[in-house]
Amino acid sequence: MADQPTPLMPHATASWLVDNTALSFTQIADFCGLHILEVQAMADDLASAKYTGRDPVHSGELTHEEIERGQADSNYKLKMQKAPVDVSRTKGPRYTPVSKRQDKPDGIAWILRNHPEISDAQIGKLIGTTRNTINAIRERSHWNISNIQPKDPVTLGLCSQRELDAAVAKAAKRAAANEPAGVEGEETEVAAPVAPRDDKQELIAELRREREEAAKAAAEAAQEAEAEAWLEAKRAAEEQGETEANQG
Repeated sequence: MADQPTPLMPHATASWLVDNTALSFTQIADFCGLHILEVQAMADDLASAKYTGRDPVHSGELTHEEIERGQADSNYKLKMQKAPVDVSRTKGPRYTPVSKRQDKPDGIAWILRNHPEISDAQIGKLIGTTRNTINAIRERSHWNISNIQPKDPVTLGLCSQRELDAAVAKAAKRAAANEPAGVEGEETEVAAPVAPRDDKQELIAELRREREEAAKAAAEAAQEAEAEAWLEAKRAAEEQGETEANQG
């Protein structure tokens, strides 16, 4: 069991199991790779943010029969039925499906509130957004600011927990390196004001980068859409085969 993979979205899966099954907190924590206190907090609604539940049966990670075994025996350890697909990304800006793009501002707001040490560049790579959007949310000048609610980007499916943890660790390391007084002439996070002409040049360069990123994102979107369609078709074929086998 030590080498058993965890669900694709551990916290969201745990939230669903708490709300929809009679499994013990220990069983849920073991299956999702979480601490039992995290599961307890979900049950008591003490978590800092309410997770949107993710059905592990629908995703194929668990079966109803496996859940029933666990409910019948509190010492039974749930077994992963189908490990989540490990999706690897190519270099370039992150592509976000259309169905999740509306969640980006919520994810950005969550990072700004909970991890202010993460740089705008890191947020841009993590969620796939621009500095203009990040600044608009930070300054509360975003056109939809009244409806933006900070939500964990991992739960929203905008990035993985591993990617978020890596960004936090990198930001913490950079902050520790910049803690001593900087050497004269050395660049620091808080740069001295520059001339307006430099600001204009920087803005032009930023806009040029955004156009290039948009073009790359479009190409990557087509590739990922094709991959997602292939994966869905494969899963549908497998589910149909399993259904026919069970009926037979």
